Amino acid sequence: MSAACGPSAAPPFEWTGPGSSRVPFRLYTDAQLHERELQRLFYGEHWNYVGLEAEVPQPGDYRLSWVGERQVILVRDRVAPADRGRDPGLRVVENRCAHRGVRFCQAPHGRVRSFVCPYHQWTYKLNGDLVGLPFKDGVRDGDCVHGGMPEGFDLRQHGLTRLRVAVLHGLVFATFSDSVAPLEDYLGPQIMPWLDRLFLRPEGQAKLTLLGYNRQRIPGNWKLMMENIKDPYHPGLLHTWFVTFGLWRADQKSRMVMDAHGRHAVMVSRRNEGGQAAVTEGVSSFKANMSLADPRLLDVVTEPWWTVPDPAHPGQTITPTVTMMTLFPGLIVQQQVNSLSTRHIVPRGPGEFDFVWTHFGFADDSPEMTQRRLRQANLFGPAGYVSADDGEVIEFSQQGFEQGPRDATTLCELGGTGTEMTEHMVTETLIRSLYAYWQKAMDPA
Repeated sequence: MSAACGPSAAPPFEWTGPGSSRVPFRLYTDAQLHERELQRLFYGEHWNYVGLEAEVPQPGDYRLSWVGERQVILVRDRVAPADRGRDPGLRVVENRCAHRGVRFCQAPHGRVRSFVCPYHQWTYKLNGDLVGLPFKDGVRDGDCVHGGMPEGFDLRQHGLTRLRVAVLHGLVFATFSDSVAPLEDYLGPQIMPWLDRLFLRPEGQAKLTLLGYNRQRIPGNWKLMMENIKDPYHPGLLHTWFVTFGLWRADQKSRMVMDAHGRHAVMVSRRNEGGQAAVTEGVSSFKANMSLADPRLLDVVTEPWWTVPDPAHPGQTITPTVTMMTLFPGLIVQQQVNSLSTRHIVPRGPGEFDFVWTHFGFADDSPEMTQRRLRQANLFGPAGYVSADDGEVIEFSQQGFEQGPRDATTLCELGGTGTEMTEHMVTETLIRSLYAYWQKAMDPA
């Protein structure tokens, strides 16, 4: 791990019981634990999502992003034509001047030739190299020179903090670590087929197009959103839209997939048609008489790439309408029917986080498919017909954790207390796996 990660700010945390099915409230409220999470998880041996390659298409294009609570800049550097095949030119640097620590870049996105700190005009290349600073050699007054940097000051030693960068299927990841495994190894062979399904085509890599953003600040601990997307128990109970129109119900064909460490996961499911079913009886969120004023919201079109060989059952195929991928520590990659997006979790202390949705499509989409993706995206985002429920219930959860008592724990034992993969939704196995990994990562032997 690089020196940028810094020391841990808190002593090891003692889990209050065996296994990972009883999660202490303290994990969601304790400021020292939160600081330790930043150091161990976000600034440590993990890859962090920072954006889409499509967001910075030309040299000089940049977009501000975050790794944990440290603001970074995703920028496309100028690359010699001979090097473009092996180097896409994507760089990630910390938005903090090496001189006096100024957060020098303020506009959320734009195009620049170089980065210049407004305070003292230290100037950096797009790759973070320091190339100049005013009065480096002092000010001449006749035969005298006043001030200037010390003799031997080396510009090469005073560039911006640079992060390692990896690009996978148009998704850009960065890390402060010098030793974390290569990105595909970090994600693992259980998760990679589901990313390949979304982004690879027989003719090669699908080219992504940017459709837009949503963002919100949610008053809850950042882990609650990772839990939420690893939780197949709640969608058919909390979300009226899902259970009524058959987008997600407990009787659907489904599968819970996780990597070997339990940190990443995929919830895979296939849509049912709307209407009454045994799993809706007594479910208050099911509204039998609900109908749509605009039925185009459920104008679902099966896309050719949906059907792929089943990674778990050789010789068979699978056609999911939903894949919800949680890539630890802070990314969700979502396919919900024809709507596609990344969701970036950005911690803001132990009690709140920013949630950034980036909606995308593919360059070969027809205009009709682009409109369909945008229309279905109304299910999601801060005011989405589905996602508004999640933001609200996460806030309610945080309020309960802060109420205490301090030694209280949550109960995550649907389907047992183990961490095995399942092929049904009536389970909390992915949440238990998340916290089994959390314990190891927070206090490695």
